Amino acid sequence: MRKRDLIRDFCRRRNLGTRALTLLDLGCGQGELLKLLQSDFAAVAGCDPSAEMLEAGGVAAAGITTAVQVSPVAIPFEDARFDMITAVCVFHHVAPEHRGSLNAEIRRVLKPGGVFILIEHNPYNPVTRLIVSRTPVDADAQLLTPGAARGMLRNAGFDTLDRQFFLFFPALIYAHCAGLERLMSRLPLGGQYAFFSARA
Repeated sequence: MRKRDLIRDFCRRRNLGTRALTLLDLGCGQGELLKLLQSDFAAVAGCDPSAEMLEAGGVAAAGITTAVQVSPVAIPFEDARFDMITAVCVFHHVAPEHRGSLNAEIRRVLKPGGVFILIEHNPYNPVTRLIVSRTPVDADAQLLTPGAARGMLRNAGFDTLDRQFFLFFPALIYAHCAGLERLMSRLPLGGQYAFFSARA
C-alpha cells in the first residue's frame, strides 16, 4: 500500500490524470500492486517470468491483462504501449550485464514522455540488508545503491523527475506516521527508494 501511496502522491504533485493512462507492472508477481492501482488507471497490465505466480494471484480473473515473460529481460508487449511502467524490486534480481537490455525493453514499450518508476531495496539501510540476507528468494540479489540506480537510468536514456526514500516505519506505525514519512523522503535511510523518470 505504501508503494501505491507513493505513486498516487507523485501523480497528484505533477497533475497527472491517471484515469486516462495505461500502466504496466514489470515483474508483477501475484499482482498485488496492480490490484491496488487498477481503479486509478484506464487500463493496467502485468508481466512476470513465472506463470505460476500470475495464476496464484488471480490477476487475470481480476480483469488485468497479463503475459508471461519468456525471458526475464524481454517484455511481451508491443512498442510504445504504456504511459507508465513500474518495476518494484526487480532489478536486484537482474545480473548487472543484463540490466541495460531490460532498460532498453522498458524504453521500447513506454510511450515517449512516459514515466518509469523504479523501486528498489536501499542497501544503506541496515535493516533492509539484514532482511534481504535472510530471504531465500533474494539469495542471489545484487542490491543497487541509489547512485548506481541513477546512473543506470541516465545511461538508459531516462531523465530523473524525482527520487524518494520510504519505509522508515513498520506497518503498524505507518498508519499514524504517513505524513512524517513523506517529510523524511529525502533522507537516504529509508528501507526502499523510488526513482520517477521520464523517457527522454
